[in-house]
Amino acid sequence: MRHIILGTAGHIDHGKTSLIKAVTGIDTDRLKEEKARGITIELGFAWLDLAGGQRVGIVDVPGHEKFVKNMVAGAAGIDAVALIIAADEGVMPQTREHLDICKLLGIQHGLVVLTKIDMVDEEWLELVADDVHTYLRGSFLEDAPIVQVSSVTGQGLSDFVAAVAALCEKVPDRSSKGLFRLPVDRVFSMKGFGTVITGSLASGRIRVGENIMIFPSGIQSRVRGIQIHNEPVDEASAGVRTAINFQGLDRAQVKRGDVLARVDTLRPSYMVDVVLDYLGFDKKPLKNRTKVRFYTGTSEIEGYVILLDREELKPGDRAIVQLRLEEPVAVVRDDRFVIRSYSPIRTIGGGHIINPVPKKHKRFKQPLLAFLETLASSDPREILVRHIENSGLYGISFADLAVMTNIPERDLDQELQKLLSQRAVIQIDRDERTYIHASVFDELQQRAVRVLEDFHSSSPLKPGMAKEVFKARLSRILDPRVFNLMLQTLVKTGRIVREKEMLRLSGHKVALHDDLAEIQRKIEAVYLQQGLHPPSFKELVSSLDGRAEQLQDIVDHMVQEGSLVKVKENLYFHKEVVEDVRTKLVAFLKTNGEISTPQLKEMIGVSRKYMIPLIEYFDDAKVTIRVGDVRRLREG
Repeated sequence: MRHIILGTAGHIDHGKTSLIKAVTGIDTDRLKEEKARGITIELGFAWLDLAGGQRVGIVDVPGHEKFVKNMVAGAAGIDAVALIIAADEGVMPQTREHLDICKLLGIQHGLVVLTKIDMVDEEWLELVADDVHTYLRGSFLEDAPIVQVSSVTGQGLSDFVAAVAALCEKVPDRSSKGLFRLPVDRVFSMKGFGTVITGSLASGRIRVGENIMIFPSGIQSRVRGIQIHNEPVDEASAGVRTAINFQGLDRAQVKRGDVLARVDTLRPSYMVDVVLDYLGFDKKPLKNRTKVRFYTGTSEIEGYVILLDREELKPGDRAIVQLRLEEPVAVVRDDRFVIRSYSPIRTIGGGHIINPVPKKHKRFKQPLLAFLETLASSDPREILVRHIENSGLYGISFADLAVMTNIPERDLDQELQKLLSQRAVIQIDRDERTYIHASVFDELQQRAVRVLEDFHSSSPLKPGMAKEVFKARLSRILDPRVFNLMLQTLVKTGRIVREKEMLRLSGHKVALHDDLAEIQRKIEAVYLQQGLHPPSFKELVSSLDGRAEQLQDIVDHMVQEGSLVKVKENLYFHKEVVEDVRTKLVAFLKTNGEISTPQLKEMIGVSRKYMIPLIEYFDDAKVTIRVGDVRRLREG
């Protein structure tokens, strides 16, 4: 069965509730105070069965100016509106405000109902109808049918039902492919059922037994039962009024303004980027940081309007602004909103959300303004690409993209697969499905190459750069997943060579210039001449009168190429000296089987200062093995 939600709108005491009761038999005023005062205070709900089997859900809203916030909560979930105007009074203040709210919420379908026709004569009725036609000119109700009814005599009620049936044919179905979201408009407890939440299902679908999360609090629960118009069902889809009860959920944990969704599918935020239409009837400009009341879904939150490209917004103008809120809100792209002035309270504007989870913006930044202009466009693919690009090296997850683009999950996955196949984006995490833009990844690779180029230029004698030092110089906050993927790519493409934990450019070779080659010859001569009594590095620096950093690079180079052997920190021997000791040691062990420390000291004629590091070097080099106080020749 196809479901449509029709909402009422109009001034107080213009007969909205009476009309609904007359055509449905349901009294939507359920509170004692409403019946005592004769006015609607809270949202009321009913349904109307049409001849073709279609059921229309009806949301009755209060008309009093004090309860406009409740009217906004009800209007947020409707597909079409019935603008109710009493024939004895005509267009009144809340008629105008309610119609403005419907425009701002993006409602495009509706009809007009002139009520209380039994209280006026034909001539007056004709004047009022003409006045209504004039007032509606230029609005989405300009060509809507105007039905004349009396809830007292029943005159015109069948015409109203017929007009509703015709209206339903024009209203498009809501898609059930999007994220499941149900803004909460009522919470109560029922004996035997527990906590029950009602609302108009904005998008997606929900089934009995599924887990949900309440946003922005993050409380989780399980769907115990679903009802649509008092009838139990296993599943509910977008576009219906529904009541859901939950297991183990306390009534105090939920309130109007919360949103039900699947676990971790929404992203609560204290800021939203929006396209704001400032209503033209207001004669005062809207200044930066004006405090307002922000309404979206069924929530009301106080916040501030941040004008990003100007100091004030003139009446009737449109601008992209950031709203900074005092409480978090859980919305998605293209959600509609209304703002009302803080004091006195009246509707001053509204529009649609273009980024539900933005960063805090600085004003008058041209790149930011250009990015926001792109988000305000209607090209979903371009918006998707720009969000990925704007996420930089942090990347952006599939779940975040679903909220920020409002593209249904299956369609979003298909678009991302296309972008991956075109190499326009890079996936950096398969489990969380996190993406970065190819241009951002390419720039990172170029920066990595530049880091190594600078290192080779400043340290030409070093064979490479330690991996951890390289990562720190590239970016201390770089995601390890991005870093590892970048490194793998550079190694795979042959631009970087990785040797254990050392990195170098593929074309880098250590080459000594003539002056450095001369220093190397002097160093080699010193170590060869002093044999088993080599100088400390400090003594080497003093004897050659050179820069310590430069000499250290040369010594490290000599160790790398094998002319010097590093026995321990700051202790080097010439390779021929070490090889001579090795030859003597191996020959001795082959003859005698083992050698003690005193025997080795006597054999090579050095003090313990040099002898102990040498024998430990041979242990590390797997020439010897220590057994108690002696060394033996290592087998194999």
